[in-house]
Amino acid sequence: MTALGNEGVRIGKVDVLAGGKLLLTNGVTTVEGSSGGGLARWATIGGRQMAGGVGLSAHATAIELPDFGWRSYGVLLGLGDRLELSIARADFDTRDVGALLGIGQGYTFNLDTFGAKLRVAGDVVYGDTWLPQIAIGAEHKRSRDGALVRALGASEASGTDYTLSATKLLLAQSLLINGTLRYTKANELGQLGFGSANAGYHVQFEGSLGYQLSRRGVIGVEYRTKPDNLGLGDDDWMDLFATYALTDQLTLTAAYVDLGSIATVSDQRGGFLSAQVAF
Repeated sequence: MTALGNEGVRIGKVDVLAGGKLLLTNGVTTVEGSSGGGLARWATIGGRQMAGGVGLSAHATAIELPDFGWRSYGVLLGLGDRLELSIARADFDTRDVGALLGIGQGYTFNLDTFGAKLRVAGDVVYGDTWLPQIAIGAEHKRSRDGALVRALGASEASGTDYTLSATKLLLAQSLLINGTLRYTKANELGQLGFGSANAGYHVQFEGSLGYQLSRRGVIGVEYRTKPDNLGLGDDDWMDLFATYALTDQLTLTAAYVDLGSIATVSDQRGGFLSAQVAF
């Protein structure tokens, strides 16, 4: 890989949105709106800005499963490659399962996520090989279906996840490694509320491994554990992904996802497609 130029938007003598990061080192967008992989949060700061700059990105994501559908979209602000702020909306379509559960054919759960992430040490690309980029963060999630998720057994309609992430790109090996610890009580990421009468916060793990095929293309795998507070037999999630930067600003990610059992409905495997525009 080689460094990109710092072309941006110039207002007077100030270069706004100057993008100097190596391609793909700002990550793509997770289903919850932060930078990372499709399923796992990374220590990366979204946007293509360098230190002292401002970055922006927007995403749209779709997951198609045999019995459910997921749509998410949102925007992200990166400040000085140090602080990331994000907001995302996710819609979870229950299709025929909604009728079986007695909540209505095609009932759609809605979730808002407000995220913040702070880089506290290291660098994804530069610096000592042994020191990854490390970031702490939080995601406050709010279900728009409070009465229903409580009826399903959740104790609350909103909750906050806390994360600690470490990410490193080993340039010589073209290998990206990420690990995240998430302290959460979210049921299905929060779509089914938070906690239950008998269960609350748990520490969960999110891991990613990516191999860079070229300056613009990456393939990899992710794994994410999840709590089963409602006792519905919810499984951990995994994906096999491929990401390609069509331009310096536009990135597409496609993946095969295995989300296991969701709300007692097993074998939820399907496709993931996401588009991200970043400056």
